[in-house]
Amino acid sequence: MLKRRGAGVLMHISSLPSEYGVGVFDENARHFIDRISDMGFTYWQVLPFNPTDDANSPYCSPSAFAGNFLFIDPKGLLDMGLISEEDYRKNIYDGTPYTADYEHARKVRYETLKKAFLCVSEELAENIKEFELENEWLTDYAVYMAVKEKENFKPWWEWSDEHAHYFSCIKNIFDYESEAAFWKFVQYIFYKQWFEIKKYANKKGVAIIGDMPFYVAMDSVDVWSNLPMFLIDERTLKVEKVAGVPPDYFSENGQLWGNPIYDWKAMKKDKYSWWLSRLGHALKIYDTVRIDHFRAFASYWAIPAESDTAKVGEWLDGPKMDFFNTVFSKFGDDAPIIAEDLGVFGEDVVQLLEVTGFPGMKVAQFAFDTNSDSSHLPHNAVPNSINYVGTHDNNTILGWLWEASEDERKFALDYCHFRGGNWGEGGYYSPSCRCITEAVWQSASNVAIIALQDMCGFGSDARMNIPGVPDKNWRFRTTRETIDSIDTEYFRHINALYRRMYPSIEK
Repeated sequence: MLKRRGAGVLMHISSLPSEYGVGVFDENARHFIDRISDMGFTYWQVLPFNPTDDANSPYCSPSAFAGNFLFIDPKGLLDMGLISEEDYRKNIYDGTPYTADYEHARKVRYETLKKAFLCVSEELAENIKEFELENEWLTDYAVYMAVKEKENFKPWWEWSDEHAHYFSCIKNIFDYESEAAFWKFVQYIFYKQWFEIKKYANKKGVAIIGDMPFYVAMDSVDVWSNLPMFLIDERTLKVEKVAGVPPDYFSENGQLWGNPIYDWKAMKKDKYSWWLSRLGHALKIYDTVRIDHFRAFASYWAIPAESDTAKVGEWLDGPKMDFFNTVFSKFGDDAPIIAEDLGVFGEDVVQLLEVTGFPGMKVAQFAFDTNSDSSHLPHNAVPNSINYVGTHDNNTILGWLWEASEDERKFALDYCHFRGGNWGEGGYYSPSCRCITEAVWQSASNVAIIALQDMCGFGSDARMNIPGVPDKNWRFRTTRETIDSIDTEYFRHINALYRRMYPSIEK
């Protein structure tokens, strides 16, 4: 799939237009697919589907397998006869369409799903049971969420002894049966709606690129139910080392993520079964999977749990090819995986990428260092790579141009053959955004990807995320009018011109 030239659009579900304060799996998702298909795009890249943390980030989730119930379409529940018109109307949001209101959506969607659950028919209950049998992760997740409600949503290590220790809790699973059944229902509906969207995209010639965070949250069912697989004291339930990265492009102080670190020796003894289940799940719900922070499979930054800065830490060896040999034996040598190989890394990461054969990433905004011949410059890209105008962690390209040094900006515009005019002009016809996009499209990379914000020429106020900054991220939303205002003919033209449009969808 990733071996031939193509192009894609990066936009998360939460950013889709909707009436509900946050994007959902509804007709707006299908409309977006129609529009990018018409433009000749063959990929839609989404961000992780997992439930989010208090900062609305899907990269620190209570489950590596579960889906975020905020994305469930209330209209779909109405159409299934599970809620009334009045219950449906309570989901309608009258605030700004340009900013995600997670708080509104979370409260109302939860209440709506609780009411819908009361109307589950025998036939639907059978379907949910079959779904549970096909998804081994679901039972533990449902029990975890049920117990979390009983424990007033405290982190699991603060639960009572009978609940905090997985095996003592799970042996009394029938004590939580009715509460857990609700969460099984929620996940069934989530994936039922998502697979309908994915099927629609695939029929339109659009493949889905999903995103898998490398680490999981400490307060997650994954850690609670798999404690021996993490560097955590099983008696005190205290974490020994936590994850992060040392100072790099994104942060001069590094990033202290705080996620628990895998016990790779224990995982090897278990034949990496948890990871294989996780990858298998991702490859089922997406067509291709981007693994975030891929470099940690080679070596990872381990920070003492008591440290308050990411500057203090050490590099430790990851599982390297021992892990991926197991992956290849399970999923084949051509498993559709993209390696996020950004940031500071050494030869070990380069070698691992080469041996696995996975495509790495190039990002235009990292290219224009006037003192180097950066590997991110489009002319240095190799075919086996994914080339981004910018990722969800970057500024928009227009925002970057405004914040770049004068030398960087001049280099970028000269390199990309800026044809004159006002480089600071934004909008759908922004000349500077177009020239940088075209430079990426001309690269040898098999796949080129642009964020929706850059298709529109938006400034830094449309940025999705600022790494290391916990507040006011993941809020960007768009409207159907905005999507319909994107210059279809321009993107069809460059996708055809640079041979990124598959013959089956060319005019």
